[in-house]
Amino acid sequence: MTVLASIPSPTQGVWQLGPLPIRAYALCIVAGIVVAIVLTERRWLARGGAPGDVLDIAMWAVPFGIVGGRLYHVITTPEPYFGKGGDPVKAFAIWEGGLGIWGAITLGGVGAWIACRRKGIPLPAFADALAPGLLVAQAIGRLGNWFNNELYGGHTDLPWALKIYEWNGHGAVLGPDGQPVVLGFFHPTFLYELLWNLAAAAVVIWADRRFRLSHGRAFALYVALYCLGRFWVELLRTDPAEHFFGIRLNVFTAVIVGLLAVAYLVWQRGRPREVIDRGQVAAVKVDDARAEDPGARPEP
Repeated sequence: MTVLASIPSPTQGVWQLGPLPIRAYALCIVAGIVVAIVLTERRWLARGGAPGDVLDIAMWAVPFGIVGGRLYHVITTPEPYFGKGGDPVKAFAIWEGGLGIWGAITLGGVGAWIACRRKGIPLPAFADALAPGLLVAQAIGRLGNWFNNELYGGHTDLPWALKIYEWNGHGAVLGPDGQPVVLGFFHPTFLYELLWNLAAAAVVIWADRRFRLSHGRAFALYVALYCLGRFWVELLRTDPAEHFFGIRLNVFTAVIVGLLAVAYLVWQRGRPREVIDRGQVAAVKVDDARAEDPGARPEP
């Protein structure tokens, strides 16, 4: 197969800073989390939330989400850990890549629910503010798959084919000539999902402004759009995964979760938008504290 043009892949995914390994996958995940927090903070404040709410909730949601994402990945892709020649200890090596979004959203949602309950914040309203940031974070996280030479589809000679190298977990394997060994040229499914996520984020922001979505409907729209994109991306992927009736497990998950999200959108239609006044309350506390003692700091 002759490929006239292709997207290059990195030949290295880990760099040593003294004894500390710097992993591109981890950096992309962290960058995505930071961007999601910044975007959600802006949207939450615009909804009437108080400064600091998003970071406080993230302190619960992010650890829960990472654990949930790893659990889902290990359960749905058990061969590298529990299959023939697998290493069960590697199931804990999150820094090497492998986070399932379904598990991350599920357990991350549990963490967010705990934090929202502690702060007296309605979880559906917060989820609506979070939705676009999550999509952008997922898009950034997909760059980690690019650095790891993973998450690609079948062979192709299209101009946007992705060059993939034989990988040893840290970088490309070198051949006898000292050059990276090329496995072939494949559909860049990581890029397809990245672009879909960014487009979906724009749609969620537009729909939220146009229809003043409430009670978790913006989040449900995010889920529905993501599932639609994930459905066709999964059909292109060729990496190892659990199958049922010859179809990847994530295809079934995308269909079921997507239909549930659409049903929720219909069920919650017409409800007025929640009134969030945490920002105003926080501002009043600041003003009162300054009036009583100009040098005092109000309690959080």
